[in-house]
Amino acid sequence: MFRSLRRALCVTVAAFLLPLAGVQPAGAAEPGDGTARAAAGTATTRAAAAGEGYWHTSGRRILDASGQPVRIAGINWFGFETDVRVAHGLWARDYKGMLDQIKSLGYNTVRVPYSDDILKPGALPGSINHDGINTDLRGLTSLQVLDRIVAHAGRAGLKVVLDRHRPDAAAQSALWYTDAVPESTWITNLKALATRYRGDSTVIGIDLHNEPRDPACWGCGDTARDWRLAAERAGNAVLSVNPELLVFVEGVQSHNGVNGWWGGNLMGVAEHPVRLDVPGRLVYSAHDYATSVAQQPWFNDPSFPANMPGVWDKYWGHVFKQNIAPVWLGEFGTTLQSGVDQRWLSALVSYLRSTSQHGADSFHWTFWSWNPNSGDTGGILKDDWTTVDTVKDGYLADIKALGFAAGDSGDPGDPGDPGDPGDTAECAAAYTVSSDWGGGFNADVKVTNTGTAPLTSWKVTWTWSGAQRVTSMWNASYTQSGATVTAVNAGHNGALAAGASTSLGFGGAPGGGSVPSVSCTAT
Repeated sequence: MFRSLRRALCVTVAAFLLPLAGVQPAGAAEPGDGTARAAAGTATTRAAAAGEGYWHTSGRRILDASGQPVRIAGINWFGFETDVRVAHGLWARDYKGMLDQIKSLGYNTVRVPYSDDILKPGALPGSINHDGINTDLRGLTSLQVLDRIVAHAGRAGLKVVLDRHRPDAAAQSALWYTDAVPESTWITNLKALATRYRGDSTVIGIDLHNEPRDPACWGCGDTARDWRLAAERAGNAVLSVNPELLVFVEGVQSHNGVNGWWGGNLMGVAEHPVRLDVPGRLVYSAHDYATSVAQQPWFNDPSFPANMPGVWDKYWGHVFKQNIAPVWLGEFGTTLQSGVDQRWLSALVSYLRSTSQHGADSFHWTFWSWNPNSGDTGGILKDDWTTVDTVKDGYLADIKALGFAAGDSGDPGDPGDPGDPGDTAECAAAYTVSSDWGGGFNADVKVTNTGTAPLTSWKVTWTWSGAQRVTSMWNASYTQSGATVTAVNAGHNGALAAGASTSLGFGGAPGGGSVPSVSCTAT
């Protein structure tokens, strides 16, 4: 993301697709974004599931292997680009539960930032908790962990875009190369990843370099600075080893004296388009942020936010509107703390085009970020790495799209894979009173997958010995009949990998009751 005023990340600690149901958050302003393989057939003809196989482009649309239009509606899950060399949050949760929750919330694609450090021989990840979670990641290299994440994403029906975010873990770079990581290394590593996932259509493409900025130029002809020419060199190298991938090319910061967000300026595309050797593989990408990242002059325009569609048209929207190529807003985000940011996000969601009205003939997007530890945007998850920021997530409801059919992505040696012989779905629950003031009390119920197969949903039941009643509950829905309470998982925490846990909380009255026994049923 745009980093000039970015606070430090908390790093090492630790389609014809219908939209998901959702409502506009209260207080928000009223809205105003290889060769294709045919679906295999047998004697019985079947309709291909949306998103199958590798994808290609046609004008401003992205089509799947059978020619169906699809929409990328996803999330950024960062960490492989940092000094822990792995997706963040694995100190708190199992990676499978994380991916399953992403899918359950209606995101269909994960953008995975990385640095070239993970391609160094023997590069090992840090900050992974193996105590009952992530047990199958023990002893793996960073690339092998990435393999596992890609494999489970594919099984869940998620697509993955790999994002070369930094040349090394230290910092982003304005240009695609540094003294320590020359262009030759950049291209060699891009080709290595393209080769590694050749034949696995879970990985639909690679974002060549994150946020090129000054002194990078577009179309100036200086091979040391011209990002458009560098993108051609790298994109064609990727396609030379995996011609079915999409190649995502971000903008620059400045063009002909017009300055914008890092990577967000695609004004040079009309005159100097990126030329790839394989047709139908190019997707242009931009980034856009709110005031919680940095100020821009358009936020102070008296007509804000009505001025914003014109700003977006100028910088990157024209590429889509002129049917030049698909446009993917690879990063956008905000803390949502200010009214300006709330109006900005509402206007941007409207500009990206609702799925209900436009289907997949829309801008593609991946929100920044899934992680709560992004210093100037926060995330869809709150600091516990489990609870969803439902207000922030709710803003995106109109542009979400249904996910894709679950695949059978690689890694048969994963002991937690669905369908392994002998896998069982079981769970256990523990009830704890966190506070009791006589007139009422608060309690938590921790649910743990004690089986060997992933859970897709669960319910817990208990019966009080007294007259207690639930007054409110979070992270679950409930019914109460007499003294018996039945709580069912919420949409975001039903999926639990083997060994993973989640919690529900509730308030009740009166206090002073005994702790009941709780039964858990995997459903």
